[in-house]
Amino acid sequence: MKYYIIAGERSADLHGSNLIRALKRNDVNAHIRFWGGDLMVQAGGELVVHYQSLSLMGFWEVLKHLFKMIRFMKFCQKDLIAFQPDVLILMDFAGFNLRVAKFAKKKGLRVFYYISPKIWAWKASRVKTIKKYVDKMFVILPFEKDFYKKHHYQVDYVGNPLVERVKHFRPNPNFLENNQLDGRPIIAVLPGSRKQEVRLILKIMLSLCEKFYNYQFVIAGVDNVERDQYLMTQDKENLKVVFNQTYDLLFKAQAAVVTSGTATLETALFDIPQVVCYKTSFLTYWIGKSFLKVDHISLVNLIAGKKVVTELIQRDLNSVALTKELEQIIDNSPKRNDMLKNYQEIKEILGDYNTADYLSELMVNYLKKL
Repeated sequence: MKYYIIAGERSADLHGSNLIRALKRNDVNAHIRFWGGDLMVQAGGELVVHYQSLSLMGFWEVLKHLFKMIRFMKFCQKDLIAFQPDVLILMDFAGFNLRVAKFAKKKGLRVFYYISPKIWAWKASRVKTIKKYVDKMFVILPFEKDFYKKHHYQVDYVGNPLVERVKHFRPNPNFLENNQLDGRPIIAVLPGSRKQEVRLILKIMLSLCEKFYNYQFVIAGVDNVERDQYLMTQDKENLKVVFNQTYDLLFKAQAAVVTSGTATLETALFDIPQVVCYKTSFLTYWIGKSFLKVDHISLVNLIAGKKVVTELIQRDLNSVALTKELEQIIDNSPKRNDMLKNYQEIKEILGDYNTADYLSELMVNYLKKL
């Protein structure tokens, strides 16, 4: 069968690559064309557009690039019609993908969605669009199944792919030596994978270095952010940057400061106490706050259904507050121990699935029936 996948973000590239491999195992005749990244390229298939061309954060940032996104949409529509896939598989990236879903469904194409848009956080009205234009939805957060059930739409929970990835991770025994790290305890700094996040949040995170000089702070750098974004690290003795070694870093860390996103859950799965940070442009924050329908923004707290980790958002994200929160979790304190206990409960809620294989089997079986 022919599969057309649209993964518009870095985290979706990883999950998309696992899905491609699993589809090939379950369908020996799989012909896959996709929008994604380097990991999906390595898994096989035909790359159409790299996600770096699409990666935007927030309302204002998207608005500034509106005409660029319109051009991508028109190109996508033409490419879909030319390829004529048996199924279009969309991954998160709601603003773009839901429009593609509407177009594809009207053209008679089957539409699957893997990794639900966060419509439970805002724009719950998009449920109507999903019910109308998406044939099957596959979710990776347990509470999403209950959310859709309330709206009379059946979805499949396929487990969270990060659980499997962390479970099978094998650390590099030479990580410290290779990166010239000494014996001081490590505080992991995860500033995000988007340029806007790094620009707004990293400087505040690095203010910690002068106050915790007995620790070494290590930034988890990523390739899709220009390396000069990390230049502010050069004048700090207890600060280093490592690139594309986030899991090795978390494996060695004593605590972490993390930009809200997928990384908060990864940090929890490694049992690393953390402070969650989030900051965006004023306009994006103001609009987002007006529509926000949840009490928390981090995946850790959302999955637990309660406050497990502290979230410092917008004005609350400052050096004083961040210092205070980090002090409470770096030593053997009640707050640190409670956080680790709650992490275990989160792991039980998520369950233990072989996500990619389970997902691909469901997809192939559904396609045979539709």
